[in-house]
Amino acid sequence: MSQEIAVIGSSEFTTGFRLAGVRKFANVSDDAKESELDDAVSGMLDDDDVGIIVMHDDDLAHLSRNVRNDVETSVEPTLVTLGGGAGSGGLRDQIKRAIGIDLMDEDEQGDNE
Repeated sequence: MSQEIAVIGSSEFTTGFRLAGVRKFANVSDDAKESELDDAVSGMLDDDDVGIIVMHDDDLAHLSRNVRNDVETSVEPTLVTLGGGAGSGGLRDQIKRAIGIDLMDEDEQGDNE
């Protein structure tokens, strides 16, 4: 069974993903993030058709402690955050948690020379 990518965030954030073919999304306006973001994320976590959830890194600060814990410990679906600049460094850890190995570990890549 193939799973879908879902995107959660402001309409400005989700529009590009929707144009690229992402069908599952939740638009949460900046004014409503404190009250609606938890429900949107929980709904996507409970959706069996979703394999990856994409959010903006800044939106994690609006999640309650319980939902944030659910997101951080979830393997499927996996949350991928975008934004936050080069210093955010979370994608490597997210990939490692999702598939169980560090793809960027030099010892596992070996030398091809």
